[in-house]
Amino acid sequence: MALEQNHSADYYYEENDLNSTHDYSQYEVICIKEEVRNFAKVFLPAFFAVAFITGLAGNSVVVAIYAYYKKQRTKTDVYILNLAVADLLLLCTLPFWAVNAVHGWVLGKMMCKVTSALYTVNFVSGMQFLACISIDRYWAVAKAPSQTGVGKPCWIICFCVWTAAVLLSVPQLVFNTVNDNSRCIPIFPHHIGTFMKASIQMLEICIGFVAPFLIMGVCYFLIARMLLKMPNIKKSQALKVLLTVVLVFIVTQLPYNIVKFWQAIDIIYSLITDCDMSKRMDVAIQVTESIALFHSCLNPLLYVFMGTSFKNYIMRVAKKYGSWRRQRQNVEEIPFDSEGPTEPTSSFTI
Repeated sequence: MALEQNHSADYYYEENDLNSTHDYSQYEVICIKEEVRNFAKVFLPAFFAVAFITGLAGNSVVVAIYAYYKKQRTKTDVYILNLAVADLLLLCTLPFWAVNAVHGWVLGKMMCKVTSALYTVNFVSGMQFLACISIDRYWAVAKAPSQTGVGKPCWIICFCVWTAAVLLSVPQLVFNTVNDNSRCIPIFPHHIGTFMKASIQMLEICIGFVAPFLIMGVCYFLIARMLLKMPNIKKSQALKVLLTVVLVFIVTQLPYNIVKFWQAIDIIYSLITDCDMSKRMDVAIQVTESIALFHSCLNPLLYVFMGTSFKNYIMRVAKKYGSWRRQRQNVEEIPFDSEGPTEPTSSFTI
């Protein structure tokens, strides 16, 4: 998890810090980051608690509806279901990181590896499923949507997304460990450390932000252009949804990836040699990554609850539950088999 990767870099030395004369006047001043850790102890648990509660509630509703109630699914439904699962698993790692911010990592090396890998898998897969949703929305607008339901290619795409995310988490499984300061961080062999850390950072930026952003931008731009050319349709609501989705993605993800890119450049060229600048970078990565995580809480609102068909489906489930409650309360007057079957709902659309 990137929130912890800078905490081990508390000391900075000049290039000649290992000369044989041991001239201690050549050493840099020790960079003590106690205020950064104090900020993390307050900010991260509070933010993670809000994200965990809100995200757990919204994504749980999505999973429950799609998994247990909505039987006729489209490709977009499958992608949204996988997105909600990824968001839930990601949010479930937050309590561990909240405790880590206050007390350090107390769960051992194996849990450090597993939790870090799980975080990466679900963060990256969530971004990829956003791209899949945008592609499927484009095809739904560009041509008549298929009525054959979910096909084999859809499941293959989901499998590929999860596989790519798991492969990207392998470095966390291999190199993450608990250091002497009880921090769960990646520790690379000296001969490959710089190259490996920078490569992982750049790969995460490309797969977790650049590729999804380009796909979403192109697809939603083409959708907006087609909607503007279509006569006799209500365009304003659809265009507002498209604009909201893109803006939220940019606002939540762009700052975090800018900071990650700067980190990768610093790993290669050692640009940060000032203690105050290092502290500001630590705080920046904590704040921007927390904002990026909050996208997991907004996904149900952006991709599900803004859709008319899904809101109608929730109302039907609520009415069905209310009818069941009334039957239980009036069991002598209303038989249990009097409830008629519910009609299938249409696919979630823009």
